Amino acid sequence: MEIQHALPRRRGRPPKRPDDTFETRELLLRAGLEVLTEKGFAATGIDEVLKRVGVPKGSFYHYFDSKEAFGVALIERYASYFARKLERHFSGESMTPLERLQAFVDDAQAGMARHGFRRGCLIGNLGQEMAALPESFRARLNTVFDDWERRLTHCLEAAQRDGQIPAALDCAQQASFFWIGWEGAVLRAKLERSTKPLEIFANGFFTGLQRG
Repeated sequence: MEIQHALPRRRGRPPKRPDDTFETRELLLRAGLEVLTEKGFAATGIDEVLKRVGVPKGSFYHYFDSKEAFGVALIERYASYFARKLERHFSGESMTPLERLQAFVDDAQAGMARHGFRRGCLIGNLGQEMAALPESFRARLNTVFDDWERRLTHCLEAAQRDGQIPAALDCAQQASFFWIGWEGAVLRAKLERSTKPLEIFANGFFTGLQRG
């Protein structure tokens, strides 16, 4: 049998795999989410994200046309992640509708404590600094909040059908009120490094539901 000798390996970078581009883009998005849930978009430089991933600055624009395009991709990624979280909490058949909402609150409190109250809500963070952001962000952020309100409205309507809250309650209005107040409570929790603001708001919201 003839022995096949291996060809000498060429020096330099290894051949790029087909999935390299996808993996690098994913790493950039994950690092961006980590940084932007801790800091504002305007205060975050691309260099900080690239340093976490180990990607050269010149390569960033291979994956995103601009910092604005990067921000849009981050909004879409976070919106998708949070929609799955809400779906998981609000569709649980093993709990009553209000217990599902309480489970979401408990999970959020645990998550903020786990990260030392450094991370908040990306959508809320961006909304607070909208005056300094690209105008293209505004409609996208409103769409995300609308989706969250719609999901909570359905959960509260289920609570009405179960007799947990008064039938005359405007569920859509209550859902809007919840997210407006919740984002403020998240901001205060980061400031105080405590879950207390989340607990105070949630308790007040549930008490208001019972009173109608």
